[in-house]
Amino acid sequence: MKNTKFLMAAAIVAIATFVAIAADHIDAPAVQGGTSDITDFYAFQGENTSNIAFVANVQGLLGSGSDTQNAAFDENVLIEFNIDNTGDNVEDLVIQAIARDGKMYVFGPTAPSQTGLNSTIASNATNQLSVDITPYGQSAIVESSGGMMAFAGPRDDPFFMDFAQYGQIIAGNATSFNNPGADTFAGTNVLSVVIEVPKSAIGGSGTINTWVESKRRQ
Repeated sequence: MKNTKFLMAAAIVAIATFVAIAADHIDAPAVQGGTSDITDFYAFQGENTSNIAFVANVQGLLGSGSDTQNAAFDENVLIEFNIDNTGDNVEDLVIQAIARDGKMYVFGPTAPSQTGLNSTIASNATNQLSVDITPYGQSAIVESSGGMMAFAGPRDDPFFMDFAQYGQIIAGNATSFNNPGADTFAGTNVLSVVIEVPKSAIGGSGTINTWVESKRRQ
């Protein structure tokens, strides 16, 4: 794949350790509802405890049916997982994912050619694979290579938030959330990129900082 420069279009979502959940369903007007809009970021130990999984969800609040059926990954948007394994809050490794012609191409973990806002696709990375993007309503398509696994496609929004009760708390009409609460995101979908890699490919002393960015081609 041709090396292409990308510029960050959405802000950093989270910095976390091996177990992390972050969500950002309400964004600034510049990215809200757009194809580069990140809704969730997850990083957690895999079922195989020697692995770590990274999940980025984009294009949130997709309704079931044609809304999700017609949604697609933007081929001009690079999803980049950043990994700092030295504690200086600068990415030492990146895992990049970008869609092309019905497939998601994954590169890394690999050292970035540059850090910060600009990125170039690491097409020469030793670790790389491609996976067919799973169509809506079909069983997950997963590919693996060299200990790395990847999935891309629509999934039910996993984040739970009771925005109505949150509004009541902010307004001073309530002091806490209900148990159980009402899931504002029930029945909505996202487009997910899931990448699982061996911890040995990440390095570090057992704790990492990790965050995800979406970057639009310039």
